[in-house]
Amino acid sequence: MAPEQDILNPPAPSVGVEQAEAALVEHYPRLVRLAYLVLPPSLGRNRRVVTAHAIVQRSLPRGRGGPGDGDEALIPAARRSEAGAGPGYVYVRRRVVRQALEAGLPLRRRAWPKRAQFPPLLPQVWGLRLFPRSGGADELALDQRLSALSGPARAACVLRALERLSDDEVVAELNAAGATGARQALVDADAVEPQPGLLESAEFDPCSLQARPTDLMRRRQHGRAALAAVAALVVCGALIGLPGDGWGPDGAAAPSYAQNPAAQAALDPGHLLRVEPTAWTTATRTDFSVWPARGGLTGDAGLLRRALAVWARPGEKVQVSATPGTPSGPPMGAPQLLFAGDVDRARVVLLYDGLRVARYAEPRDGTAGAALDFARVDAADTASAGALVVGRTDGNVRYLTAPWVREASVRDLLTPDAAPRPLHRDKDGVTDPVISPAQAGQCTSWDALEFRDDSGVRLMTDLGELAPARLTWGPPSAPRDVGDRAAREGWARTACLLPTVRSHGVRSVNDWQFAQQAMPENNGTAAWICTRAETWRGAGSRAFAQFQAPSTRHAPGAIAARAENSASCGPREARVLAGVLWKSRGGTWFVLAAGSEQVASVTLSGGMSATERGNLLAVPAKEGARAELNGRLTDGSPIATLR
Repeated sequence: MAPEQDILNPPAPSVGVEQAEAALVEHYPRLVRLAYLVLPPSLGRNRRVVTAHAIVQRSLPRGRGGPGDGDEALIPAARRSEAGAGPGYVYVRRRVVRQALEAGLPLRRRAWPKRAQFPPLLPQVWGLRLFPRSGGADELALDQRLSALSGPARAACVLRALERLSDDEVVAELNAAGATGARQALVDADAVEPQPGLLESAEFDPCSLQARPTDLMRRRQHGRAALAAVAALVVCGALIGLPGDGWGPDGAAAPSYAQNPAAQAALDPGHLLRVEPTAWTTATRTDFSVWPARGGLTGDAGLLRRALAVWARPGEKVQVSATPGTPSGPPMGAPQLLFAGDVDRARVVLLYDGLRVARYAEPRDGTAGAALDFARVDAADTASAGALVVGRTDGNVRYLTAPWVREASVRDLLTPDAAPRPLHRDKDGVTDPVISPAQAGQCTSWDALEFRDDSGVRLMTDLGELAPARLTWGPPSAPRDVGDRAAREGWARTACLLPTVRSHGVRSVNDWQFAQQAMPENNGTAAWICTRAETWRGAGSRAFAQFQAPSTRHAPGAIAARAENSASCGPREARVLAGVLWKSRGGTWFVLAAGSEQVASVTLSGGMSATERGNLLAVPAKEGARAELNGRLTDGSPIATLR
């Protein structure tokens, strides 16, 4: 073997149990998502969730690492540049894929069964069915297409789309996992091409779950269910009591189990906090705590009691949803009433407890089909407390605007030159219906809200949650509202990428143009944008760098790199580096790269070799070329691509 090949492909390192455990703990949600997607859908969502967790939890080496310990200890020499793909992670991922594939094999009389083919011993959940939160039509269609694939083909699709492995790397991983027909599996996987970020949505996240009871009538017919019920009574006996008022007054709420005075006070509509209509004009801060109680049903004690009771103990038929990181338990005390009134075909109540906004909705003709939604809104300010979703019907959404909002309008982000359309509000501040782009199947328009108050103009958009997300523009150290042409032009090509952060508890999304690049062969000028979505909970931010090629129309940018839980593109690390493979109008392929102004040089390595001073790079390449991109900052420290 030539010396260069020895340098580029050193001997595979040994993996110790500590190294594998560190990789498993660090990337546990990612590994469980991978297992869940590869497992056969025929297991059912509850069994897939529990099995996915079990597979990952038993994927550590049995020995202490190193050859000869009785377990696999060597990782093949193939290396990848993505973060977290060290030997420990590759080792654990390979074991996860192998077990997930084994779980889909049929049991045969003459073959010794695999451990993964049986229900897991641990973890176990008794009396509940667990399943990920439901996604939209795109996620449902993708899940159906994945279920039609074989196990190896499903693994190939997931490894390619979620792990971003090349075709050769996917084949190598499938062969290492013991799959047969790896090349054919890759061909079958070509029939399913998930949209960018779709496999990372909540539909396929087995770490963010909903819980429902199992078949209650069947449980009564089995002795083991009786033992479980006895154990539950022993543990919870001090807390369980008979409901005092029965089912009727509390509507869709479950039976009451707590009769302590504080809990009863929180259920009393008479204890609800109500703010004076002008309190916001003299308050030291303007957030949801100074919203007055509005709506035509603020005096309906029965409706308010049902809303409080369902919040405290939602019944099994109540549809409950919560943004990530938002607890859905009862309030610690009497919450604040924000709204109670008729909205379209429902009676709606909005409540606020200092941390969360809760929206209770019930049909006008009864309580069957009641819904309860939660959103975390702590540390809100004038800009982020400008509106709340008060109703959703037939793809439309109505908002309750803050008392300080003087004018409301609708602006289509895809037509930056068009004037905003006035949006009518009633006397309580409830808007007319607005088409919600969050659930649209195609991105032909994107209607955002434009609010005007004494401090300026705010642009907000619906991302499928109670609190709309604020849109801003500019460097992370000083983002500003979207008010000029450059900002609207940038958002015109970013709007259709917003579904990648939908239903993620997003508080604000900032677009930052970190570089402009003159294209080779006089193909115009491209923009490099970093889009960062901040969450209400602080953690879980998402960022992606996009390449906006020269275009006569507002076509969506191409996502060049993405990261989650990263400080990049934010106020703590206002720097970024990204690259793409681009084809000119003349048919020539180029590797293009750009960094923020702190980047002093850009280097290609791996399949290609090139270095450019400054923060821009353009190098001729072949179609399908792959290379590793790195850079140096002005202070000499290294910077890698967004990941």
